[in-house]
Amino acid sequence: MAVTQGVRRGTDRPWLGQWNSAATSYYLLVGATGLLLVIGLIMVLSSTTVTSIAAGDSPYTAGLDQARFALIGIPFMILAMRLPLRWYKRLAWPALVAAIALQSLTLVPALGLGAGGNVGWVRLGGIVVQPAEVSKLALALWLGAVLGRKQHLLGSWGHAFLPAVPGALVLLGLVLAGHDLGTMLVMAGLVAGALWVAGAPSKMLVLGGAVATFVVVAFFVVGNTNRIGRIMTTYGGCTDPQGECYQSLHGLWGLGTGGLFGVGLGASREKWRYLPEAHNDFIYAVIGEELGLLGTLLVLALFAVLGVAMARVVRRHPDPFVKITTAAVACWVVGQAFLNIGVVVGVFPVIGVPLPLVSAGGSALVATMVALGMVISFARSEPGAPEAFAARGGVVRRSLTVLGRGRRAGR
Repeated sequence: MAVTQGVRRGTDRPWLGQWNSAATSYYLLVGATGLLLVIGLIMVLSSTTVTSIAAGDSPYTAGLDQARFALIGIPFMILAMRLPLRWYKRLAWPALVAAIALQSLTLVPALGLGAGGNVGWVRLGGIVVQPAEVSKLALALWLGAVLGRKQHLLGSWGHAFLPAVPGALVLLGLVLAGHDLGTMLVMAGLVAGALWVAGAPSKMLVLGGAVATFVVVAFFVVGNTNRIGRIMTTYGGCTDPQGECYQSLHGLWGLGTGGLFGVGLGASREKWRYLPEAHNDFIYAVIGEELGLLGTLLVLALFAVLGVAMARVVRRHPDPFVKITTAAVACWVVGQAFLNIGVVVGVFPVIGVPLPLVSAGGSALVATMVALGMVISFARSEPGAPEAFAARGGVVRRSLTVLGRGRRAGR
């Protein structure tokens, strides 16, 4: 009787069977990543046409640059999707060492480049790279390998602390040395997510969070008039529309102007040099202006889908390395997305983090694509996933065979 009822429920609600399929995480990740990438390419092109013309370039210059980075990222993403799990574990320590070395180059005066008060870029030959984006990927991979290997010992503070926390602090310290507080906060969230999923003691996480908050406030906020001004503008009200709250106000005006359906793709007024960083940190405001509330909700929903898909991988995959690494990537990508959106809508002060896969920026785009390709690889190895892909392939082949027979019969 119970079996019959179960069969009936599966028959009455076929979507439930699809949702419980081992291949669902894979398709959610691929679909959401692909859509966000396409939206990002369109919106970067739309938000940069005016500034490109003003600089004496073609209106398509910045958009084509972003498209080139996407084309560079696609092969790396496909490679990440196909790389066996054992190779990720082997790459963990070399990736961390390479990330530390690359991040250290930002402190070399002859190589490091700055923008907006942050020194976070490196010029290597004719290429400009943002090492922090590589550091996020390397840190997620390394934490998964280190914490996953000793997960059964993480109830002890010593095992939970060493070597994960000191290794993470080295990278976070190098990022802070370049005064990039926003990126440091994203990386701290990545570390916290990895430790939490690994099973580190809750008291350790709370204490670590409190100490980190005190250090950030005491050494990087208090005494910094720029950051204090941003915080007071966000939570204390705008007193100078042409000063600290200029960017936030124009971001909100862009969102408000769009209404439900937007003013139309390419018709933004704020991108005419009214809104600083319209193609980067505040691209969500341009999306709201041109595509309206529906466009912003679509982007928000796609990041939520990414979060749900990665949570499925964490819950369903048996390998601790996969669980921890996926949780770290989820906290990085989804956490950074909601931090960026929170800044644009006025919930958080302006801290300068881009919207993953959507904002302009080559290093960020390629690193995020590789990270999501890695998680897609993990989803492909979920228990039952190979069988689900084989079954779907069989259905497709049978359908094509039937269609082919129908065509031959029609002739």
